[in-house]
Amino acid sequence: MSDKEKNAEEFEETFSDKTSEDESTVENETVEENENEDVQPISEVDDLKAQLDEMEDKYLRASAELTNMNNRFRNERQTMQKYRSQDLGKKLLPAIDNLERAVAIEVEGEQNESLKKGVEMTLESLRSAMQEEGIEEISAQGETFDPTLHQAVQTVPATEDQPAETVVEVLQKGYKLYDRVLRASMVVVAQ
Repeated sequence: MSDKEKNAEEFEETFSDKTSEDESTVENETVEENENEDVQPISEVDDLKAQLDEMEDKYLRASAELTNMNNRFRNERQTMQKYRSQDLGKKLLPAIDNLERAVAIEVEGEQNESLKKGVEMTLESLRSAMQEEGIEEISAQGETFDPTLHQAVQTVPATEDQPAETVVEVLQKGYKLYDRVLRASMVVVAQ
């Protein structure tokens, strides 16, 4: 064989080896790509499921937060509505005290009696308006002393008629709006 033929055979062998190696490499790469493609969609699905779960969680939390806010606002509105006359009631209490003092005074003469009758009617009108708004007088005379409702300004010794921790005298009436104390009763307590 001539050198040319030997070179040609060697070239063909080398070329066929490289071609077969390249083909096997291409086949291996194709298999690997197919395997990677199979893996990628699974991981993408898992990622999408995780994102969906996260979004659902965020949605549920936001929905719960909105519900809680609505409930809180509703409760605040109800409380504000219930106690709306608290400030007005506190401002009217001194006027009621003064009208009660005016009614307690003994008067003589027809003109003074008419004036007293007018003051009594005004006082009764104020009391009824306050009662309609939920403001009521705190009963104290003869009751057991309650520091949440009564303010003790003086004490006297207890007797058989007046047991210890009993309100003996009311110096100034107290008022409450539903369950809130507007003004505690100023009282004398037996000790």
